[in-house]
Amino acid sequence: MKQNRNRRGGSGKRTARRAKRGGAGIPLKAKAYMLGFLVVALFAVISTAGNLSGCSHPDDEGAVDKPVSHIAGLDRVVTDPGAAEYLVDYTGMNVSFNPRAHVPNWVAWELTREETAGDVPRTQKFVTDESVPGCADPWDYSYSGYDRGHMAPAGDMKWSKKAMDESFYMTNICPQLNSLNSGAWRTLEEKCRVWAQADSAIVIVAGPVLTDKLTETIGDSHVVVPERFFKVILSPYSNPPRGIGFIMNNGKVAGGMQKAAVSIDEVEALTGHDFFSALPDEVENAVESQCNFNYWSTLKP
Repeated sequence: MKQNRNRRGGSGKRTARRAKRGGAGIPLKAKAYMLGFLVVALFAVISTAGNLSGCSHPDDEGAVDKPVSHIAGLDRVVTDPGAAEYLVDYTGMNVSFNPRAHVPNWVAWELTREETAGDVPRTQKFVTDESVPGCADPWDYSYSGYDRGHMAPAGDMKWSKKAMDESFYMTNICPQLNSLNSGAWRTLEEKCRVWAQADSAIVIVAGPVLTDKLTETIGDSHVVVPERFFKVILSPYSNPPRGIGFIMNNGKVAGGMQKAAVSIDEVEALTGHDFFSALPDEVENAVESQCNFNYWSTLKP
């Protein structure tokens, strides 16, 4: 089932945010900026490496502070063709929801430096999105032993009350053990805010690994319990552009973020999704083959 529904007002809000940064309505400039990427990328290709035991490559060139020029479509993912999908555009995130598994295939969002400084209070109420087929109920998780784990964290939505509220829709939630949700997963969420501050803006995609053989479910809705989760991060406006991926078991992550670091190529091979296809091929190939955790871990605003 492949369906699409645009959340009224969501795309307009994102356009307004981009215009505020000065990047909307200038496609020729964006194209020129991307062509510049190609030249840099020829010198920035790093051979693919890394696995669940962690990865480290020689340092990339450092990021430089420069105005953000918008590249459309980076928060769109080509979903695994074997996955059931219902697409929803919310104010602060795009969701590919799987109505059979009752969890998202992926959730994608852009996080800018300005958005990390938002002061909207955290919402506390989880809500079923009644308009999305197969959406779980909050009480499906009650007494299950699993947290209601955000894919797009509430902490990234402090710039908008509506975005904050929508991050608590069950379309953005997966069953996570607390040892993951409050452990390495939370640490990675906090690091992403640091990276957005350092690089002006980053694009993040997160979700469960649904290609594993999954047998456990919870609640009356029979919500699938993932064994692993992924997150991929793209810094498209750094010089040169950078990318990194993470795969974490649903539990305590031995070795933390470093041991979970992989290339985006590895996440694509595992999940069947195609990330960041809006990039020129040369740039996409370069950033998706990288796995330089040491550089990312030392980035500061």
